[in-house]
Amino acid sequence: MSKRAASDHVPLGAALRRAFAKGYGLGELKADVFAGLVVGIVALPLSMALGIAVGVPPQHGLYTALVAGAVSAVSGGSKFQVTGPTAAFVVVLAPIVAQHGVSGLLTAGFMAGALLLIMGLAGLGRWMQFIPHPVTTGFTSGIATVIATLQIKDIFGLKLEGMPEHYLEKVAALWGARASADGAELAVALSTLALLIGLPRVTRKVPAPLLAIAAVSLATLVLHRVDPTFSVATIGSRFHTLIDGQEVRGIPAVLPSPALPWAASLSWSELRALFPAAIAIAVLGAIESLLSAVIADGMTGTKHDPNAELVGQGLGNLVAPLFGGIAATGALARTATNIRAGARSPIASLTHAAVILLAIVFLSPLVAHVPMASLAALLLVVAWNMCELHAFVRVLRIAPKSDVSVLLACYGLTVLFDMVIAVSVGVVLAALLFMRRMAALTETRALFGDAGESDEIALPAGVLLYEISGPLFFGAAQNAVGALETARRSDYAVMILNLGKVPVIDSTGLVALDAAIGNLMRHHHEVVLAGPLPRPRSIFDKAQLEKAHPGLRIVDTLDAAVIVAGALAEQRRAPGTASPESVAASAP
Repeated sequence: MSKRAASDHVPLGAALRRAFAKGYGLGELKADVFAGLVVGIVALPLSMALGIAVGVPPQHGLYTALVAGAVSAVSGGSKFQVTGPTAAFVVVLAPIVAQHGVSGLLTAGFMAGALLLIMGLAGLGRWMQFIPHPVTTGFTSGIATVIATLQIKDIFGLKLEGMPEHYLEKVAALWGARASADGAELAVALSTLALLIGLPRVTRKVPAPLLAIAAVSLATLVLHRVDPTFSVATIGSRFHTLIDGQEVRGIPAVLPSPALPWAASLSWSELRALFPAAIAIAVLGAIESLLSAVIADGMTGTKHDPNAELVGQGLGNLVAPLFGGIAATGALARTATNIRAGARSPIASLTHAAVILLAIVFLSPLVAHVPMASLAALLLVVAWNMCELHAFVRVLRIAPKSDVSVLLACYGLTVLFDMVIAVSVGVVLAALLFMRRMAALTETRALFGDAGESDEIALPAGVLLYEISGPLFFGAAQNAVGALETARRSDYAVMILNLGKVPVIDSTGLVALDAAIGNLMRHHHEVVLAGPLPRPRSIFDKAQLEKAHPGLRIVDTLDAAVIVAGALAEQRRAPGTASPESVAASAP
């Protein structure tokens, strides 16, 4: 197998293999089990809250953490990655549920899993690093804003008939329902929020979400028993499931049976309608999972395999919908918690999935008493952490105006429209700005040999040196090569085009250069092409410039070009002198 083929190979379960290859004993197992227990406790309320935020019953969030968390752990490329539902997906998945229902949501997630798998197998994992920081900061801050806004309903206990699709309409609807605010719901939300913020400052041995939500749930239950008029919305009062003809409040204490996520009548038109959403899920999932893996590498000094990680995420999203799971990706907060808790391998993430499994089977009756306002407060904290306000403000303060414009465009488009439009426009804007900056790096200068010497190089009389420095690509080619027209003068017989400082040239640059050479030679100027680097030279060889322009000379160095140009100029002045070819052959 060639080195290239070996490097492009994506081993299944790369992270798990590396962990076991370095030796895995009882000590590592104990550390992983403890870390998985901690992460599972953190993921339990969060997975339910995210499922509810998307618009599906809370058990779908748990199924996601259980199935996708286990599958991605054993097949991915990051040792410490914890996969599950994330807040970033809320703004993408909620409209799918509203338009296509749960079946459409699961189908879109399945399609996204296939796309992620293809991306990983195609080796696109490393391309995600080229998405600019202002783009990711802009759309994550926009997503955080939308998530925080959506929690206002449950925090204040507002009574709404339905939530509009667009952000400004959502805000207007929430404001219009302000008279229905419930003080008890607000008190529960504020109490939970205070505990979520305050507990980590007291102790980090027990996850704050577990203590906060358990304590507030118990308090609301006791208050209701003491005073039956005190009542707040809970998971049990909001969600009901029919199991064998009996209504179950909250989440059912059974695991889902595997089934195809789509209805038997799935049509091509429905697939076509869901495909843009699947692309959005896949792109966002790839970005978030690889970003989480990179941060995990920085925390642990390890290195993940980005392509294997995309394969793992793809498999996780292919399997999860078969068991009722929604779209999943690497969760940064849970991954960081996993590392801080002492995880050593993907076994920790597997343990986290086992904790979710045990919670579904044994803790379902208790989960029914969790207040909706408490979960809304938890998502409010998640949104705050997600927005990275310091990073947003830092870009506004110190970044160039072009980057600031990209940041604000991505933020505004995410909030007002959706993440797909924001990322698409942001990447295009960033690419255009990058091309403008690269084009500005390409400089030209002309040196004339008037029987004298320039400061840097001695040019024979009748020779003009035109030098291009920087990439000669489509963004810079027209200006750089077009300036030859102004540099061309009738009293100079030979022009040296020095490309020794051109690191790269594309087809547009080659076409512009080819046209300039032809124009010079039609005006009876000799042309010497000097010092192409290996990459441009290979392009010149394929283009066969010397064959296309008889009389064109291509030499390897500027010094040799000066010698050849001097001989050509001398031959113009005194026909019959030594040919430039013989002079070039004798040049050192």
